[in-house]
Amino acid sequence: MANKIFESHNIDLDFLLKEIKLGRIGLPDLQRPFVWANEKVRNLYDSMLKGFPIGYIMLWESPENYSSKMEDIGLNDKELKSPKSLIIDGQQRLTALVATMYGIKVKDKNFKERNIKICYNPLREVDRFENWSVAYERNPEWISDLSVVFLAKEQNTLSRLRRAYIKRLNESYEKNNLPILTDEQEDLIENRLNELLGLEKYPVPVLDIYRSASEEEVAEIFVRVNSGGQKLNENDFILTLLSVYAKEDRDKIDSFCEKSHIPAAGTSYNNLLIVEPVHLVRMIVGVGFKRARLRYAYMLLRGKDLDSGIVTEERRNENLAVFGAALSTVIDLNNWHAFLNIIAQGGYVSSKLIAADNSIVFSYILYLIAKYEFHLENQKLSSLFRRWFFMVSVTSYFSSSVETDAEKLFADMKTLKNADELAAYLSSVIDSRLTEDYFAITLPKDLESSAAISPHWYAYLASQNILNIPMLFSTSHLAMFLLPGAHGNKNAVDKHHIFPKNYLTSIGIDSDRERNQIANYTYLDYQTNIAISDRPPADYINEFIQKLGEDNFKLMCENHALPQGFDTMEYNEFLKERRVLMAKLIQKAYKRLCQG
Repeated sequence: MANKIFESHNIDLDFLLKEIKLGRIGLPDLQRPFVWANEKVRNLYDSMLKGFPIGYIMLWESPENYSSKMEDIGLNDKELKSPKSLIIDGQQRLTALVATMYGIKVKDKNFKERNIKICYNPLREVDRFENWSVAYERNPEWISDLSVVFLAKEQNTLSRLRRAYIKRLNESYEKNNLPILTDEQEDLIENRLNELLGLEKYPVPVLDIYRSASEEEVAEIFVRVNSGGQKLNENDFILTLLSVYAKEDRDKIDSFCEKSHIPAAGTSYNNLLIVEPVHLVRMIVGVGFKRARLRYAYMLLRGKDLDSGIVTEERRNENLAVFGAALSTVIDLNNWHAFLNIIAQGGYVSSKLIAADNSIVFSYILYLIAKYEFHLENQKLSSLFRRWFFMVSVTSYFSSSVETDAEKLFADMKTLKNADELAAYLSSVIDSRLTEDYFAITLPKDLESSAAISPHWYAYLASQNILNIPMLFSTSHLAMFLLPGAHGNKNAVDKHHIFPKNYLTSIGIDSDRERNQIANYTYLDYQTNIAISDRPPADYINEFIQKLGEDNFKLMCENHALPQGFDTMEYNEFLKERRVLMAKLIQKAYKRLCQG
């Protein structure tokens, strides 16, 4: 084989785990936090006990200059801080085994510490492993946490553990008038405990990638080898390299992401986006290097000059310095919350109105560039990015070809000299998309949809927030119900069919695609929704006309893009006319943003 960059072999699991615990093999926090469900951990043990394969572990020989401290799994301490090899595939499997065999805590997807407990029943012929529950904890046939078995072996107290287990089981049998264990059953228990401990000798297939392999080669192996039943991607590889080359920056990224999940003052928590590490990496590469393609991240971390293609240690250090400075700007809470407030002022007050995370990610990049490199004055900055985000959201600007679109923006901005030119350029991008024809022709056509996630429906709701329009048949505003804590177990507001589904079914319209058209939706408060129920508009409208009065009812119809006399209209004609009115209302909201 020409240019061989790896070798494969088997390593006993206990040796592999020992090397991890010592720190000789580094576990660089790939895919943090621990995302496996307990059932998957249980199945891992079951597969190993049956002798089934569990996939490759991929190791990469550490760079010679690598000396940063690796973060431990959970709370355990490591004797060695400079690993010989880095685990770049298999982190979740090995974390599961280390955590369950040795009782080490992990963090779940919500960044909360927890123990993973797997129960073991030495008397069962099959299904000897189960996830922990109170029932298994109380059942004397079950060892409720298999880590105690491995700990007993380590402390030379296995015989004591076995005797205590047998004693507890016999006492339970006697209490329930059952025969106590036979000698054969006691021997079986001993054998089964040894079988469990024998998993430490499970042969783990390992791919050892040589130090000479480039990051691009390793990344290619990384995304092609599906060794653990789950396809890995560029994001995973980049986060691995971050843990290798920029450990402190990786910790800052994870801390920012963790705090975005938890409501608390003075943190990154917000109502619009639960931040993931990949979001921040994109932001950092965009702000620091004016690049949109994620693959540039691992090139930069390797030390590549993106213009010349040359890789040097000096360039790596320079790139890491730029990366760290951009990270500080990106995670500055003043910047972050100021930007999110601008989005909210543009009607997008909740994550429930955000169709694509990238609309926030790339708009934030541009916002920071405008603020720090072009020094756009704050009032103009706010006004510009309210309009910008509105355009991005309603047109799905950053969706199908997000990296290509962003790269073009970065390239065009290199030619701009000052804040005025930048503002004029971004305004021209907005104006080129939000034209009269867009609102009159394109947007009504886009609203002809029953998609559950629709940027056009969300733009309509955001427009009502901008225009400060109360909900249909109500004096309350939708925005107040979209914020956290606005409702309990029952939603305070409901998305309601103006022509109810059951009514449409009764007149022969039984396709969900027809009944669930965006133009047939509105939000109602809970009591109004109950009052209308499944009645057609012709039945319920007169009640609200009498309640509101003719003039107020007419204004309400205008504010909710409802054609006059819609209650007596044929359904498809109603949809057609309402789409046009919804598009006009969205245009009205956009013009309101243009005024300030």
